[in-house]
Amino acid sequence: MITTPLAAGTAPQATDLSAPLPAADSHKDFSLALAALGVIYGDIGTSPLYAVKECFYGLHGMALSEANIVGVISLIFWSLTMVVSFKYVTFIMKANNKGEGGIFALLALLGSKEKRGRGRAFISICAIFGAALLYGDGIITPAISVLSAVEGLGIATEAANHFVLPITCGILLALFMAQKHGTATIGKVFGPIMVAWFLAIAILGISHIIHQPAIVKALNPLHAVRFFIVNRLHGLVVLGAVVLCITGGEALYADMGHFGRKPIQLSWYAMVMPALLLNYFGQGALLLSDPTAAANPFYAMVPDALLYPMVVLATMASVIASQAMISGIYSLTQQAIQLGFCPRMNIVHTSEKAKGQIYLPGLNLAIMAGCLLVVLAFRESSRLAAAYGIAVTATMAITSLLYFAVLYRRWNWPLWKSLSLLIVFLCFDTAFLSANLLKIIDGGWFPLLLAAIIVLSMVTWRDGRQILANKLAAAAIPITNFLDDMQLKSPHRVPGTAVFMAVSPTGTPTALLHHYEHNKVLHTLVIILSIVSVETPRLTEEERLDVIPLGFGFYRLIARYGFMETPSVPEISRLASERGLRMPIDNTTFYLGRETIVAGRRGGMLHMRKQLFALMSRNAWNAVSFFRIPLKRVVEIGRQIEI
Repeated sequence: MITTPLAAGTAPQATDLSAPLPAADSHKDFSLALAALGVIYGDIGTSPLYAVKECFYGLHGMALSEANIVGVISLIFWSLTMVVSFKYVTFIMKANNKGEGGIFALLALLGSKEKRGRGRAFISICAIFGAALLYGDGIITPAISVLSAVEGLGIATEAANHFVLPITCGILLALFMAQKHGTATIGKVFGPIMVAWFLAIAILGISHIIHQPAIVKALNPLHAVRFFIVNRLHGLVVLGAVVLCITGGEALYADMGHFGRKPIQLSWYAMVMPALLLNYFGQGALLLSDPTAAANPFYAMVPDALLYPMVVLATMASVIASQAMISGIYSLTQQAIQLGFCPRMNIVHTSEKAKGQIYLPGLNLAIMAGCLLVVLAFRESSRLAAAYGIAVTATMAITSLLYFAVLYRRWNWPLWKSLSLLIVFLCFDTAFLSANLLKIIDGGWFPLLLAAIIVLSMVTWRDGRQILANKLAAAAIPITNFLDDMQLKSPHRVPGTAVFMAVSPTGTPTALLHHYEHNKVLHTLVIILSIVSVETPRLTEEERLDVIPLGFGFYRLIARYGFMETPSVPEISRLASERGLRMPIDNTTFYLGRETIVAGRRGGMLHMRKQLFALMSRNAWNAVSFFRIPLKRVVEIGRQIEI
């Protein structure tokens, strides 16, 4: 059966995005909540290793007075409450694109409302910059998490200080080398390990709160206000360290598609938030009793007999935090490729059952090199913490702006209502971001420099592809004109099926024109295949493919893939056969156009950006492997294009 096409330019419609996600039964919610502990809470869950330490013992540590200790713990409490619980868990997670979250999901939500103009350009740049900052976060998170965990050995014995860096590098090296095997097997034990971790840090916190209950005064927000009034600029600087307690908050939203909103809320309120608060309050209670513990208050809470087991548990939790961030970067890159912000890369699916488990060998190597260089350059978690906050706070501020756009443009909230919520979010976001901007010299320059390079690359790729598409469209011949000409000439038809890949779902592919010009023959069955990306995470098989008869033995296939999916020609072949168009992949010749980009001197982008686009184009993963086309069935037709 041949399906009827959707109207031109029409993407499958998303569900009501303001509606709550479908309710799951309690057993399923509990299982997903346990799994969420092992995937998305590793980053924020390991923050107690270094957050309080940086406030009192970091580069700009605060004096260890009772007022300062209570003030800092109050700041931590209200930061977790307002930023994570109120902003992300209560509001931001309502903005789902068919269940998927994350900064590119927000951009995709706005796609149908903001197609062009300054508003769309500003939103796109914000999303790209936020994504670029997450790459910096993906490099820094494994480095600081593992390094801060291993530094616990130095508390046990000073002789271990010389081994902290080698052990950290060894763990990171092993972590990245294991990525090619996927997380299907080790993922089963991630949840129980994190349960043990949160129970352990909660018990440690309770044991010290009991001995110094005065720390409970930190629940009063007036202590946080008084902290800023007394310490002024120094208090703002310390706020840049307080933000470390909410790192990983963005991961709750970015990984929502894997677990759903309800299980994430359940695990946050039932275990993660109580355990974190108990541990932070416990560290504050310890500092009230023993100010000398500021050098590493987390490990100072641990009894001597349990110190080594705690280092092991903390290291495992840090590896899980790193794994979650690395997997998130893989997914982010897959989305960027599908949305047209990044060249094709080699994507390896490590699980046949879990669609989200992917591995990008080239990207994995780059992140590994970045992590090792960061560890060797900064050498201490305290110095690395200065580089950590900017990426997190800037991304949170960008998420607030995009969420405001969704409220006002997509959900049609009144301006006053949307703006009121944005102001509340930005009160915290801008305060944290301002505090971290003061640390640019101390290391904050690193994620900003990395983000600038990635933004330049993404924008150049997007603009370059648009210029290239415009040039190809200008030179294209309407398919009706080509078919009319073929009917007049009646060329010789050879047995078999030929598939011509086309970027645009309209017009005649350049490869087809060149093939006929040189060979003067056509196959009995000619299929023009276009693979397009839509601004929704995933599509059903019914939505996937349109088969359009063109006459004279010609058909046009339009295959659609969401930004969380990887295109597959074998799947397209199967779907086409099921719909009445036989396209056996082992008996079909695929014709692909290969464009060699030449950087011209006139028009379009700056010459430097044109050269960068040409370089990225030459090094993009080949379309044959990316689309999973059998190598022996491919014919490539090359041409040079000047932009």
